[in-house]
Amino acid sequence: MSIRELARHLNISIGTVSRALNGRHDVNADTRRRVLKAAAELGYSPNQSGRSLRQGTTGMIALIIPTSRQRALAETIFVTVLDGLRIFLADRGLDLLVLLCGQEEDAYAYLRRAVARRIADGIIIADTQRIDPRIEHLLEKKIPFATFGRSLSGGSQPWIDLDFAGVAERAVARLVAEGHRRIALATSATEINYGYIFADAYRAALQRRGLPVDEGLILRVENTEDGGHEFGRRILAMRKRPTAALLVNGTMAVGLYRRLSEASLAPGRDFSVIGFQEEPSARFLAPKVTCFRAELRSLGVRLGEALLATMPAYAPAESEAPPVQEIWPMELVPGESDRATVEAAAGGIALDHA
Repeated sequence: MSIRELARHLNISIGTVSRALNGRHDVNADTRRRVLKAAAELGYSPNQSGRSLRQGTTGMIALIIPTSRQRALAETIFVTVLDGLRIFLADRGLDLLVLLCGQEEDAYAYLRRAVARRIADGIIIADTQRIDPRIEHLLEKKIPFATFGRSLSGGSQPWIDLDFAGVAERAVARLVAEGHRRIALATSATEINYGYIFADAYRAALQRRGLPVDEGLILRVENTEDGGHEFGRRILAMRKRPTAALLVNGTMAVGLYRRLSEASLAPGRDFSVIGFQEEPSARFLAPKVTCFRAELRSLGVRLGEALLATMPAYAPAESEAPPVQEIWPMELVPGESDRATVEAAAGGIALDHA
């Protein structure tokens, strides 16, 4: 079926059908739904190559996400974010292209190849680095983009980030209220920016409560199960052990639990643990990990809105709104992993409660 035949079937103009299929804002929502419904029912599929040549567009939005041999994509929060983003884009006649950048690849070179090939009209990048050359490259090339995470690079680009600072503050407050004074922090070993945000918020939370910051308790490890195991090994080897730990990544809890078990210690009884984001890989741990939860499907939608607001074909007419830059809220999910008393966690080691 051609677009002309689709327009004839609906008894509306070809131009209106085209604008509806392309998600233009000058078509009302009822008409857009009617056109998309008829296109799906009648099997209409645009000639993408011809349309791309005419319009200089692809109808694709690319999301570049990192992959790891140590951690399956299905075990990350990206799957739910992807679902929300995909549905949002599909409602506007756009397709989502997921590009997987492996750990062995240079993320900057990978992005430059994607930009050079012009495979998408807009790009979303994740795992933003503290200083991220990808952001500067996208700004230089004037490519519409948004980032999942903040960075010191750029400045005016749209971004959505999880509330790492808020989580650190609430987690420290929860542990300190139970009497813990030596709280270890597992943060990322990479230059990913949220690791720095999390560590800075942890330091500030301790200082607000009149507690000293021991930099020796801030350990940089991989955001993996193995990283959690290494973190556990290092804190258990300390002469003056911490009595509690805060993790920047939920998957770390799996490895930390394993290391504690190897030492005949139990989370929630002999040591308190608070994880970050509720992760699929940690949901069956016992005792249940105290952690935090975000509405990830809605976050995916908001990422799509943030990106499309930078694209003239989809942004509201005459819109001069500033770019979307939002901290995404997270709620506490209480478990049993942080219930260890200070006395039990100390394991006979005298602690400084000052």
